[in-house]
Amino acid sequence: MPCLARCSARQSRERRDSPGDTRPVQDVTQGFAQHGVSGIRHGRTLPFTQVGPALELRNVSLNRDSTVILDNVDWNAHPGEHWIILGANGSGKTSLMRIAALYLHPSAGEVIVTGERLGDTDVRTLRRRVAYMSAAFATELRPQLRAFEVVMTAKHAALEPWWHSYDETDRRRAIVCLQHMGVDHLAEREISTLSSGEQQRVFLARTRMNAPAIVLLDEPSGRLDLGGREQLVRAIDDTIASDPNLASAVVTHHVDEIPTKATHLLALKRGKVLDSGPIGETLTSDLLSTIFEFPLRVERRTDGRFSARPG
Repeated sequence: MPCLARCSARQSRERRDSPGDTRPVQDVTQGFAQHGVSGIRHGRTLPFTQVGPALELRNVSLNRDSTVILDNVDWNAHPGEHWIILGANGSGKTSLMRIAALYLHPSAGEVIVTGERLGDTDVRTLRRRVAYMSAAFATELRPQLRAFEVVMTAKHAALEPWWHSYDETDRRRAIVCLQHMGVDHLAEREISTLSSGEQQRVFLARTRMNAPAIVLLDEPSGRLDLGGREQLVRAIDDTIASDPNLASAVVTHHVDEIPTKATHLLALKRGKVLDSGPIGETLTSDLLSTIFEFPLRVERRTDGRFSARPG
């Protein structure tokens, strides 16, 4: 069946259960307890009762002047699902992430986080349930901020520590988040003195601070060299494995950056959803060739990662 016809048919099907990973999930509770942080389960507090999808986008569209950036996008991310948002440059991936992260309002449609609709609930409350990280995040920070402050301020979805009050428990929790990413030795370093790879791992640690329902990563390896990229992909896999109830989405246009624990794929082209569903069914050579308008062959390697080559 041609890709576009198959994609259209698949969009209307019911959501299937995620393919489960039966290996034990790493429990990081002990690390938090050792640092005096209580109320933790699988490395994160649970400040709300989550029922249904962590995130829902219903008929979301975004227009700028006469340009359609997103066109009637439907997307649900359930607990335990780990999505890849794949598309060429200009397909609307970053706009989709900013809407999902509640930093950009759609022109039409609904955004629902843990069952509460944007517009009915204080956006500051909802933002604390969504962790958002992008390759450009470093440019938004004051260079003198220390690494632990970058992580700690996620408690209030803030970028500066002086807007809110923090205590020693918050600081200890931030240190443990850094420790989980292997960068706790950088806690007192100013963020501007760190390498791009170190910064990205600090930013990934920040996503663990505020007990999110979903983690959104917009091209997180965009500024990294090959070694830094591989370290970050492994760190993302560790984050995914740390909590069976966490949902996540990673934006990329490189299939070799897809973490091994990714479960689902949402493919975008010119602001429209081409296909969505379990990644083992949707990420095909036909779909990839349609996205990038070039004949490509996708393969899954023995280590669980994907690669693509001209085909």
